[in-house]
Amino acid sequence: MFVFQGNNVLIRNGLLDCEEVPVGAVLCSRDFPEIWQALPSWCELKEDYAPGKGEEFIGLRQVWHRYGETVFAQVGGAWQFANWWWNVRLCSFCGEKLVPSETDHGRRCPKCGRIFYTPISPAVIVAIERDFDGERKLLLAHNTGMPQGRFSILAGFVEPGETLEEAVAREVREEVSIEVQDIRYFKSQPWPFPHSLMLGFTARWKSGELKPDGVEIGEAGWFAPQSLPQNIPDAASISRRLIDHFAASPLSQKA
Repeated sequence: MFVFQGNNVLIRNGLLDCEEVPVGAVLCSRDFPEIWQALPSWCELKEDYAPGKGEEFIGLRQVWHRYGETVFAQVGGAWQFANWWWNVRLCSFCGEKLVPSETDHGRRCPKCGRIFYTPISPAVIVAIERDFDGERKLLLAHNTGMPQGRFSILAGFVEPGETLEEAVAREVREEVSIEVQDIRYFKSQPWPFPHSLMLGFTARWKSGELKPDGVEIGEAGWFAPQSLPQNIPDAASISRRLIDHFAASPLSQKA
């Protein structure tokens, strides 16, 4: 069982999986076993819960570094369910209190019959390359919401009616005013901040010159593998994996 307090998860004697529900739990998946078919169980603690002997709280991002990608996905998925269960309690149509669905992982309104599910927001993230006289360079940008000096690749949420490829092209156009081509799927990653599914792509520059929008993107530039900024996302994120993929590509190292 994963034990959460806000955005943090409890570690007990070095272990994430706690066998017993701590005293002071205010919400627990075991209270509604109907929906918890083959999913990691969890519970939520009050803000005033203080870690005892051998216990500590760590952030979700730290889980990846300590326990690896598989455990990070399990903990992140459980946290998304817990966060949704805690914050969404009433039917948004009639105001009735929601109850567990008898058939799946949703929640049902006993009054109007509507079913609700944990939200997942698809977001695209793309590594864009451009050839400069035989040397390939990667587009990296500073998002104004990031710490000062950190650079990463471009990303954004998919809008209604869009394909993933259309979302990639639109986000790039809106944020840095260039057009891209050869958009190819890379891989995906569940990202519980708070409920995203990151869909990674690669692409090549087609036309236009970089012009940051000044709202989301404050600075952008083209970087060769040997001159990447020092402050880039850590290894837990798909953005870093896309950057590393570019840096390790033989084509990218071509002089």
